[in-house]
Amino acid sequence: MKETDALDAYILRHIDPESDYLKALFRATHVQLLRPRMASGHLQGRILKMFVQMIRPRQVLEIGTYSGYSALCLAEGLEEGALLHTFEINDEQEDFTRPWLEGSPYADRIRFYIGDALQMVPQTGITFDLVFIDGNKRYYTDYYEMALRQLRPGGYIIADNTLWDGHVLETDTPASDTQTLGIKAFNDLVATDTRVETVILPLRDGLTILRKKD
Repeated sequence: MKETDALDAYILRHIDPESDYLKALFRATHVQLLRPRMASGHLQGRILKMFVQMIRPRQVLEIGTYSGYSALCLAEGLEEGALLHTFEINDEQEDFTRPWLEGSPYADRIRFYIGDALQMVPQTGITFDLVFIDGNKRYYTDYYEMALRQLRPGGYIIADNTLWDGHVLETDTPASDTQTLGIKAFNDLVATDTRVETVILPLRDGLTILRKKD
Protein backbone atom coordinates (compact mmCIF):
# COMPACT_ATOMS: atom_id res chain seq x y z
CA MET A 1 0.00 0.00 0.00
CA LYS A 2 1.35 3.43 -0.95
CA GLU A 3 1.58 6.10 1.75
CA THR A 4 -1.09 8.14 -0.02
CA ASP A 5 -3.41 5.12 0.02
CA ALA A 6 -2.84 4.71 3.74
CA LEU A 7 -3.53 8.39 4.35
CA ASP A 8 -6.69 8.23 2.26
CA ALA A 9 -7.91 5.26 4.30
CA TYR A 10 -7.04 7.08 7.52
CA ILE A 11 -8.99 10.16 6.43
CA LEU A 12 -12.07 8.13 5.59
CA ARG A 13 -11.97 6.49 9.02
CA HIS A 14 -11.91 9.89 10.70
CA ILE A 15 -14.71 11.75 8.93
CA ASP A 16 -18.48 11.36 8.93
CA PRO A 17 -19.47 8.04 7.33
CA GLU A 18 -21.41 7.56 4.13
CA SER A 19 -25.04 6.64 4.48
CA ASP A 20 -26.02 3.12 3.48
CA TYR A 21 -27.87 4.67 0.52
CA LEU A 22 -24.74 6.40 -0.76
CA LYS A 23 -22.69 3.25 -0.27
CA ALA A 24 -25.21 1.31 -2.34
CA LEU A 25 -25.20 3.98 -5.05
CA PHE A 26 -21.40 4.05 -5.17
CA ARG A 27 -21.29 0.28 -5.54
CA ALA A 28 -23.97 0.29 -8.24
CA THR A 29 -22.05 3.01 -10.08
CA HIS A 30 -18.95 0.82 -10.16
CA VAL A 31 -20.84 -2.30 -11.17
CA GLN A 32 -23.17 -0.88 -13.80
CA LEU A 33 -21.57 2.22 -15.33
CA LEU A 34 -18.53 3.04 -17.41
CA ARG A 35 -16.01 5.48 -15.89
CA PRO A 36 -17.15 5.05 -12.26
CA ARG A 37 -14.26 7.24 -11.15
CA MET A 38 -16.43 10.16 -12.22
CA ALA A 39 -18.53 9.69 -9.07
CA SER A 40 -17.54 12.04 -6.26
CA GLY A 41 -17.11 9.44 -3.53
CA HIS A 42 -17.06 9.53 0.25
CA LEU A 43 -14.59 12.34 1.06
CA GLN A 44 -15.65 14.77 -1.62
CA GLY A 45 -19.29 14.03 -0.91
CA ARG A 46 -18.89 15.00 2.75
CA ILE A 47 -17.05 18.15 1.71
CA LEU A 48 -19.83 19.14 -0.72
CA LYS A 49 -22.44 18.64 1.99
CA MET A 50 -20.46 20.78 4.42
CA PHE A 51 -19.94 23.55 1.85
CA VAL A 52 -23.71 23.67 1.36
CA GLN A 53 -24.27 23.86 5.11
CA MET A 54 -21.71 26.68 5.38
CA ILE A 55 -23.01 28.71 2.42
CA ARG A 56 -26.70 27.98 3.13
CA PRO A 57 -27.84 28.46 -0.49
CA ARG A 58 -31.49 28.56 -1.51
CA GLN A 59 -30.87 27.70 -5.17
CA VAL A 60 -28.04 25.36 -6.22
CA LEU A 61 -27.00 24.44 -9.76
CA GLU A 62 -25.08 21.27 -10.64
CA ILE A 63 -23.69 20.79 -14.15
CA GLY A 64 -23.03 17.09 -14.71
CA THR A 65 -25.16 14.70 -12.64
CA TYR A 66 -23.64 11.37 -13.76
CA SER A 67 -24.84 8.71 -11.27
CA GLY A 68 -26.25 11.26 -8.82
CA TYR A 69 -23.77 10.79 -5.95
CA SER A 70 -22.70 14.45 -5.76
CA ALA A 71 -26.29 15.61 -6.25
CA LEU A 72 -27.41 13.64 -3.22
CA CYS A 73 -24.58 15.06 -1.12
CA LEU A 74 -25.40 18.61 -2.17
CA ALA A 75 -29.10 18.05 -1.49
CA GLU A 76 -28.34 16.50 1.90
CA GLY A 77 -26.89 19.80 3.10
CA LEU A 78 -29.80 21.96 1.96
CA GLU A 79 -32.15 23.67 4.37
CA GLU A 80 -35.92 23.34 4.21
CA GLY A 81 -37.32 24.87 1.03
CA ALA A 82 -33.98 25.07 -0.79
CA LEU A 83 -33.57 23.34 -4.17
CA LEU A 84 -30.86 21.66 -6.23
CA HIS A 85 -31.19 21.85 -10.02
CA THR A 86 -28.94 19.21 -11.59
CA PHE A 87 -28.35 18.88 -15.34
CA GLU A 88 -27.09 15.81 -17.21
CA ILE A 89 -26.49 16.04 -20.96
CA ASN A 90 -26.23 12.28 -21.55
CA ASP A 91 -29.79 11.02 -21.95
CA GLU A 92 -28.59 7.42 -21.69
CA GLN A 93 -27.73 8.16 -18.07
CA GLU A 94 -31.32 8.91 -17.08
CA ASP A 95 -32.52 5.33 -16.60
CA PHE A 96 -29.81 4.71 -14.02
CA THR A 97 -29.74 8.06 -12.25
CA ARG A 98 -33.37 9.17 -11.97
CA PRO A 99 -34.50 6.23 -9.77
CA TRP A 100 -31.60 6.84 -7.38
CA LEU A 101 -32.50 10.52 -7.05
CA GLU A 102 -36.25 10.00 -6.81
CA GLY A 103 -35.84 7.12 -4.34
CA SER A 104 -33.57 9.07 -2.02
CA PRO A 105 -34.51 10.81 1.25
CA TYR A 106 -33.83 14.14 -0.51
CA ALA A 107 -36.00 13.69 -3.59
CA ASP A 108 -38.16 16.72 -2.75
CA ARG A 109 -35.05 18.95 -2.82
CA ILE A 110 -33.86 17.86 -6.27
CA ARG A 111 -34.93 18.86 -9.78
CA PHE A 112 -33.28 16.60 -12.40
CA TYR A 113 -32.98 17.76 -16.02
CA ILE A 114 -31.73 15.94 -19.10
CA GLY A 115 -30.19 18.27 -21.68
CA ASP A 116 -27.49 20.84 -22.33
CA ALA A 117 -27.06 23.10 -19.31
CA LEU A 118 -25.56 25.83 -21.48
CA GLN A 119 -28.88 26.13 -23.30
CA MET A 120 -31.31 25.21 -20.54
CA VAL A 121 -30.03 27.00 -17.43
CA PRO A 122 -30.43 30.57 -18.77
CA GLN A 123 -34.02 29.72 -19.68
CA THR A 124 -34.85 28.94 -16.04
CA GLY A 125 -34.48 32.57 -15.00
CA ILE A 126 -33.10 31.39 -11.66
CA THR A 127 -30.41 33.29 -9.77
CA PHE A 128 -28.22 30.74 -8.02
CA ASP A 129 -26.32 30.97 -4.75
CA LEU A 130 -24.00 28.03 -5.44
CA VAL A 131 -22.89 26.25 -8.62
CA PHE A 132 -21.06 22.93 -8.88
CA ILE A 133 -19.38 22.39 -12.26
CA ASP A 134 -18.54 18.78 -13.09
CA GLY A 135 -19.54 18.45 -16.75
CA ASN A 136 -17.60 18.06 -19.99
CA LYS A 137 -14.12 19.46 -19.41
CA ARG A 138 -13.98 20.82 -22.97
CA TYR A 139 -16.63 23.37 -22.03
CA TYR A 140 -15.51 24.44 -18.57
CA THR A 141 -14.92 28.04 -19.60
CA ASP A 142 -18.38 28.15 -21.20
CA TYR A 143 -20.01 26.65 -18.10
CA TYR A 144 -18.12 29.13 -15.95
CA GLU A 145 -19.20 32.20 -17.91
CA MET A 146 -22.80 31.03 -17.98
CA ALA A 147 -22.78 30.19 -14.28
CA LEU A 148 -21.24 33.52 -13.35
CA ARG A 149 -24.08 35.34 -15.14
CA GLN A 150 -26.65 33.28 -13.23
CA LEU A 151 -24.89 33.64 -9.86
CA ARG A 152 -25.76 36.23 -7.23
CA PRO A 153 -23.01 38.58 -6.01
CA GLY A 154 -21.25 36.84 -3.14
CA GLY A 155 -22.26 33.44 -4.50
CA TYR A 156 -19.90 30.51 -5.00
CA ILE A 157 -18.79 28.27 -7.86
CA ILE A 158 -17.09 24.93 -7.16
CA ALA A 159 -15.35 23.31 -10.14
CA ASP A 160 -14.22 19.69 -10.02
CA ASN A 161 -11.24 17.94 -11.67
CA THR A 162 -9.20 21.12 -12.08
CA LEU A 163 -5.84 19.38 -11.57
CA TRP A 164 -6.80 16.62 -14.03
CA ASP A 165 -4.43 13.89 -12.81
CA GLY A 166 -1.53 16.32 -13.05
CA HIS A 167 -1.97 16.84 -16.79
CA VAL A 168 -2.32 20.59 -16.16
CA LEU A 169 1.50 20.63 -15.74
CA GLU A 170 2.08 19.43 -19.30
CA THR A 171 3.70 21.98 -21.58
CA ASP A 172 3.09 20.05 -24.80
CA THR A 173 -0.55 18.98 -24.57
CA PRO A 174 -1.60 17.81 -28.04
CA ALA A 175 -4.46 19.58 -29.76
CA SER A 176 -6.39 16.32 -29.79
CA ASP A 177 -6.51 16.25 -25.97
CA THR A 178 -9.41 18.66 -25.73
CA GLN A 179 -10.31 17.70 -22.16
CA THR A 180 -6.91 18.71 -20.78
CA LEU A 181 -6.85 21.85 -22.91
CA GLY A 182 -10.30 22.75 -21.58
CA ILE A 183 -9.23 22.41 -17.97
CA LYS A 184 -6.03 24.40 -18.56
CA ALA A 185 -7.97 27.17 -20.30
CA PHE A 186 -10.41 27.33 -17.38
CA ASN A 187 -7.62 27.46 -14.80
CA ASP A 188 -5.81 30.20 -16.71
CA LEU A 189 -9.01 32.22 -17.04
CA VAL A 190 -10.09 32.15 -13.40
CA ALA A 191 -6.56 32.77 -12.11
CA THR A 192 -6.65 36.29 -13.57
CA ASP A 193 -10.41 36.98 -13.48
CA THR A 194 -10.98 40.05 -11.31
CA ARG A 195 -14.69 39.20 -10.97
CA VAL A 196 -13.92 36.37 -8.53
CA GLU A 197 -11.74 35.25 -5.66
CA THR A 198 -10.14 31.87 -6.38
CA VAL A 199 -8.48 29.02 -4.50
CA ILE A 200 -7.63 25.46 -5.60
CA LEU A 201 -7.88 22.60 -3.11
CA PRO A 202 -5.64 19.62 -4.00
CA LEU A 203 -8.45 17.22 -3.14
CA ARG A 204 -8.79 14.08 -5.29
CA ASP A 205 -8.44 15.51 -8.80
CA GLY A 206 -8.50 19.17 -7.80
CA LEU A 207 -11.39 21.30 -6.54
CA THR A 208 -11.47 25.01 -7.39
CA ILE A 209 -13.54 27.29 -5.15
CA LEU A 210 -14.56 30.67 -6.55
CA ARG A 211 -16.47 33.50 -4.90
CA LYS A 212 -18.19 36.09 -7.08
CA LYS A 213 -17.25 39.51 -5.77
CA ASP A 214 -20.01 41.74 -4.43
